[in-house]
Amino acid sequence: MNRIPESELILDKRGAIYHLGVRPEQIAGTVLLVGDPDRVKKVSRHFDRIEFELQHREFITHTGYIGSKRISVVSTGIGPDNIDIAINEIDALVNIDFETRTIKPKLTSLNIIRLGTSGALQENIPVDSFVAGTHGLGFDNVMHFYVKQNTSIELELIESFKQHTGLKEGNVLPYLFEGSQRLLDIFSDKYTKGITIGCPGFFGPQGRILRLELAYPGLIDKLTSFRYSPHFISNFEMESSAIYGLSRLMGHQCISLNVIVANRVAQKFSKDSNKAVEKLIEHSISLLADNL
Repeated sequence: MNRIPESELILDKRGAIYHLGVRPEQIAGTVLLVGDPDRVKKVSRHFDRIEFELQHREFITHTGYIGSKRISVVSTGIGPDNIDIAINEIDALVNIDFETRTIKPKLTSLNIIRLGTSGALQENIPVDSFVAGTHGLGFDNVMHFYVKQNTSIELELIESFKQHTGLKEGNVLPYLFEGSQRLLDIFSDKYTKGITIGCPGFFGPQGRILRLELAYPGLIDKLTSFRYSPHFISNFEMESSAIYGLSRLMGHQCISLNVIVANRVAQKFSKDSNKAVEKLIEHSISLLADNL
């Protein structure tokens, strides 16, 4: 087995991985991802006990227990580029031997669950409601740097999407990966199920107009009207696409759970987004504790 050089797998003096600042024994088999570092405490306060509390830059990790279930919550910061760091380093913690710098002969499959905020792309998905992503569809370019392994159904779905939106060539090349059906089945109560789009920005990439002209005017309407039975675009945010793509290639189970803080079609915003996020955390944690 080839040894991974120090320049590729970077460890600090404690033997912790470079960006997360976490050692292999400090990560659990179920990992909850949140964008906002302040949200880590909002999740871990639901733990019965906390085993580790770690921080490096915007990456905060708490690992603890709900009953006998060991769970980690990790903040990623905003954007698919940060997800590339977080997922690769989380995977390395369980699937690379840090002493020999080689890939372990027996790989571990993690449960990776995003708890985030999002904008709805269907008028009938109200603010403060929950969405579970059946697929992650990317407007970012992270997965184009890896050899993708899509199913025939995924390829049919993304091709239909490209035809509908006109994003067949040019600067935006969408990709798509399906999430974990096993995890999706857990989150059936109170969650709308649809395709979640991951965008590489908050303004232009999500069709917001402030002072700059958009290169893709009318894209929001095309996202809202897309149908490939039984699939539709439910929401978009800035992390899920890379989570779905990297998790698939690495053999992890993943799902993105989002609370809707804005409805882009109805042009409404949550009157108390913090309360909405807390409800998402409470409901999702209770389902995890009962079903994993």
